[in-house]
Amino acid sequence: MFHHWKTTTAAVALMATPALAAQDTITLGMVLEPPSLDPTGNAAAAIDEVVYANIFEGLTRFGPDGTIQPGLAQSWEVEDDGKSYVFSLAEGVTFHDGAEFTAEDVVFSLDRARAEDSTNAQKTLFEGITSVEAVDPQTVRVTLSAADAMFPFKMAWGDAVIMDEASVDQAATNPVGTGPFRFVNWTQGDSIQIEAYDGYWGEKPALQSATFRFIADPGAAFASIMAGDVDAFPIFPAPENLSQIEADPRFKVIVGTTEGETILTMNKAVPPLDDVKVREAIAHAVNRQELIDGAMFGYGTPIGTHFAPHHPDYVDLTEQSAYDPDRAKELLAEAGVEDLTLRLALPPTPYARRGGELLAAQLRAVGIETEATNMEWAQWLETVYTGKDYDLTIISHVEPMDIGIYARDDYYFNYSNDALKEVMAEVNTTVDEAARSELLKEAQTIIADDYANAYLFQLAKTGVANANIEGLWQNSPTPANDLSQVRWTE
Repeated sequence: MFHHWKTTTAAVALMATPALAAQDTITLGMVLEPPSLDPTGNAAAAIDEVVYANIFEGLTRFGPDGTIQPGLAQSWEVEDDGKSYVFSLAEGVTFHDGAEFTAEDVVFSLDRARAEDSTNAQKTLFEGITSVEAVDPQTVRVTLSAADAMFPFKMAWGDAVIMDEASVDQAATNPVGTGPFRFVNWTQGDSIQIEAYDGYWGEKPALQSATFRFIADPGAAFASIMAGDVDAFPIFPAPENLSQIEADPRFKVIVGTTEGETILTMNKAVPPLDDVKVREAIAHAVNRQELIDGAMFGYGTPIGTHFAPHHPDYVDLTEQSAYDPDRAKELLAEAGVEDLTLRLALPPTPYARRGGELLAAQLRAVGIETEATNMEWAQWLETVYTGKDYDLTIISHVEPMDIGIYARDDYYFNYSNDALKEVMAEVNTTVDEAARSELLKEAQTIIADDYANAYLFQLAKTGVANANIEGLWQNSPTPANDLSQVRWTE
C-alpha cells in the first residue's frame, strides 16, 4: 500500500503565553494528505500517519523499535498448539463518543475485516481466522485454521484497529476510536486537528492538541520548518536541505530506517513485461546509487529484493541485478524487443518524481523510452493500485514484512509464482524461528531470481524537528506519527 486554521490562533497564543503555548501543542508537517481517515478501508499510508496509536488502537501495536506490544489486549495466551489466541482486554476503555469498549467490538471489527465484502486493503491478515468469539466482556478467543506465530504481529497493523459498529460508517471523515487523542476537525487540502481525549484509559499524553499540516512541495516544507510554522516534519521531503537544518541549533535531524522498499514495479500482465528477460534487462538498466544520490541526496540503502536490510533475515541480492547497461541491451536483443516505449506512472512523493526523471534517462540509455505521467495520490490509488492500468510505476511499500504480497494473484503487480506461493503458505504456519528464517530467505531469492520487480532502495526516515521536542519515532516500523510519548522539554 502503500495543504490555515492554526496560524492566527497559535500566533495569538504564542504572543500571550509563549511557554504555555509551546508546551502542550504541536504542528506536524506531512507530504501527503490522507484520502480518508479509515485505516481499515484504504491502502494509503498517510491515513495511519494521522490515526495510528493516536485515534485508533488495535489488540496489539508496534513499538517505536518494531517490537509487538500490548494494545487493547493487555495480554494473550496461545492455546491448541498455536491455533487459538485468547486475548485479555484492557478494562475501563471507552470510545471517544463515550461508548463502552468490550469484546463484542473486537468480534465486530475482525469479522468485518475478514468478511467476503470487506474493503480492507490487507484482507490477507485475517484470512487464517475461522472464528472470533467473546468469552466474556473482557476476553476474546480467536480461532485459526492453522498455527500462526505471526498473529500478534498481524493484529498490530493499522488495518486491524478496533472500531465500534455504531460509529464505523463515519470513520472516513469523523473517526471515533479508543486512542489517547480524539478527532476534532479536517480542513480539506490544509490540515487535520486532534486533541487529547479526557477519558483515555491508558497513560495520558503530554500534548493537549496536535495539527497535521499537508505540505507537498519540498521548498515549502523547508520554508515551513525554518519559519516555525511547523514544529516537526517526521518524513521530511527535502533531503537537500538537511545539512542546512542540522547546522541550525534550533532544530535536530532524526535519521532512521523505514519498512519502505522503494521499487520500480513492472506490470507483468503487459507484454513484454511478462518476459523475465525484459524484466531482468530493466533491472540491470537501473543505477541504484545514482537514484539514491540524485533523488534522495544520499539517504537510502540499495536493495535487491523486497525485504528490509535491517531485518535479521535479509539476504543481500543486489549483485544479481547490478547496474550493467550492456547486459540490459543484450537481454533486450535476446528477447527480440526493440523500439519499446513504456508508460511510467509517478505518484506525488519526491522519491518518485525526482527518481522518475533519473530512471527515464537510465532506461533511455539501454533503448527503452518512457512516457511519464505525474499522478496525484488518489489518482495513483485508483488507476495503478486498484485499476492495474499502468506499465511501470515507482512506489515505496511501507508495510512491515510484506513480501507476502507477491503471493497474491489479485495484487496490482499481476505476478504469479507457484513456488513462492508454496513458500509463503509454509511461512504462515511455521512456528520455529530458524525454519521461518530459511523460508523467508528462500522467498526473497525466488522473487529476485524472477525479477518480479526492479528493486531500488530502502527508504530512509529523515525527520526534522524543533530541538526541544522529544518522543518522535526515529525509525518507522509501520507508518505512524505516534504522539503518545511526544513532549516539549521546555
